[in-house]
Amino acid sequence: MSPKASTPLVPAQTSPRAIRNFCIIAHIDHGKSTLADRMLQLTGVVEPRQMKAQYLDRMDIERERGITIKSQAVRMPWDYHGGTYAFHMIDTPGHVDFSYEVSRSLAACEGAVLLVDAAQGIEAQTLANLYLAMEHELAIIPVLNKIDLPAAMPDKYAEELAHLIGCEPEDVLRVSGKTGEGVEELLDRIVDEVPAPVGEAEAPARAMIFDSVYDTYRGVVTFVRVTDGKLGRREKIKMMSTGATHELLEIGVSSPEPEATDGLGVGEVGYLITGVKDVRQSKVGDTVTSAAKPASSIIGGYQEPKPMVFSGLFPLDGSDFPVLREALEKLQLNDAALNFEPETSTALGFGFRVGFLGLLHLEITRERLEQEYNLDLISTAPNVIYQVKDESGESHEVTNPSEFPDGKIDEIREPIVDATIIVPAEYIGAVMELCQARRGSMDGMDYLSEERVEIRYTMPLAEIVFDFFDQLKSRTKGYASLNWQASGDQAADLVKVEILLQGDKVDAFSAITHRDHAYAYGVKMASKLKDLIPRQQFEVPIQAAIGSRIIARENIRAIRKDVLSKCYGGDISRKRKLLEKQKEGKKRMKMVGTVEVPQEAFIAALSSDEGKAKEKAKK
Repeated sequence: MSPKASTPLVPAQTSPRAIRNFCIIAHIDHGKSTLADRMLQLTGVVEPRQMKAQYLDRMDIERERGITIKSQAVRMPWDYHGGTYAFHMIDTPGHVDFSYEVSRSLAACEGAVLLVDAAQGIEAQTLANLYLAMEHELAIIPVLNKIDLPAAMPDKYAEELAHLIGCEPEDVLRVSGKTGEGVEELLDRIVDEVPAPVGEAEAPARAMIFDSVYDTYRGVVTFVRVTDGKLGRREKIKMMSTGATHELLEIGVSSPEPEATDGLGVGEVGYLITGVKDVRQSKVGDTVTSAAKPASSIIGGYQEPKPMVFSGLFPLDGSDFPVLREALEKLQLNDAALNFEPETSTALGFGFRVGFLGLLHLEITRERLEQEYNLDLISTAPNVIYQVKDESGESHEVTNPSEFPDGKIDEIREPIVDATIIVPAEYIGAVMELCQARRGSMDGMDYLSEERVEIRYTMPLAEIVFDFFDQLKSRTKGYASLNWQASGDQAADLVKVEILLQGDKVDAFSAITHRDHAYAYGVKMASKLKDLIPRQQFEVPIQAAIGSRIIARENIRAIRKDVLSKCYGGDISRKRKLLEKQKEGKKRMKMVGTVEVPQEAFIAALSSDEGKAKEKAKK
């Protein structure tokens, strides 16, 4: 493949008319990163000997799982009709948990390449991102990728896309990110269809921060899109939300490696380095302006990500607590959506209550903590935020079952979401059955084509975050795709199920669940613990309770010493006396004895992944 663009990189502060800012939005696995690779090759910014697959996925975990987690912004030159254009391309994640990365990428662009797999068609997450792009009034270029696959059906899915966007099927571009077919045509079309950025060159400088990452050697690297005016090297800048001022040590563009320039002008996307070590001073969504000639108003259009799911993270070894704190602080520098606060558990010791956007976000964060910081962690069952009103009318925010207020409860409100599921028509029944079992109420259903249906449900978030996606995939043989977004809260009949060992509450095993599911949770946890907790010298009852009412019980039988072994025949009364004596001893022991729950039992009982849990418990 010979690069068409042989010109050197366009110098900074290019005329806004020659700039095109666009992002690629698609569902997970539809080939965004591969298409980005071909663009990097065609524009000549990456030399063939440096090229590698998924070039922009820099994190080990991204390459290992084959998914994009962090957005990447790259500047590329492109020759078209005798002029040289500067493209700023933003490669975005496709998974629902990282849609906040997509929302901030859209705020920095004028156009979006809507990428759809020609073998699978449009999926729920793509649809959600398409609506986001339409809200931002971006120019949309529909593209079918993977046309080289034997299973590709470009004509069928081009019609589906045209129906959604309101264009003609022939307007849908057909490309192959793998072979490079059609990619040049796509780059030419970006020049034609994506509008140039608009801004006032002579106005006070205004730039929006759409991402910030932490570099061990250089401090915080802030990625910005300049809206008005210009920013230059060694200039003093001011963050408009915090009022903090810093000196610009370096300003430049990513191409795709960082390249320092003299400044950034209207419409340009680049990075700023101020030497600041605290990423909280470079808040995503904030407006950067010149300290000498500040702007009067901030740039709007970006929403802060709100955590949806909370889980406790505890180190297996208590002495690792400071290491865990430091690791979370460093991760927070690269992940604006992560927030945490210290938490103490009588069973698990010191740890943190961490807020996540969803289960994949939780999994990725935990994996990064274990891989990058060599930590062994226990995570408690994920919880959502409940609003609990007691009989006195006082409202409590509950992110953890241990915060659940005692006494009579007037009302409990739980968060709900609008879920969109796209599925082949033959699986409609299986999907409806699953959603109804998870307390969902149907909002509507539309046929995208003869074979594919979009089903909309309102569901409690608590029912979605645990294993709903796995169940959905298994019931539809992997063909269903899911997207959801928060839509307020509703009153629900929820209860706190507590697990008691020998009458003592074990906070780590408590859960807030719907009254209809409480009995099943109690029975499952009691039988799980019966197998996991070693037998004691005395009988141990395991009970599940709602308030003072016991709903499930299991007994761990006592280990009994054979006190009759020394009796060879003789009078039965001596044997009875020894057994009575043993019985009294057991009774006394039961009164003063406490049950030690081994660490392995906590890991196995709290893990949602049985196989992983057993493996860890064996270690």
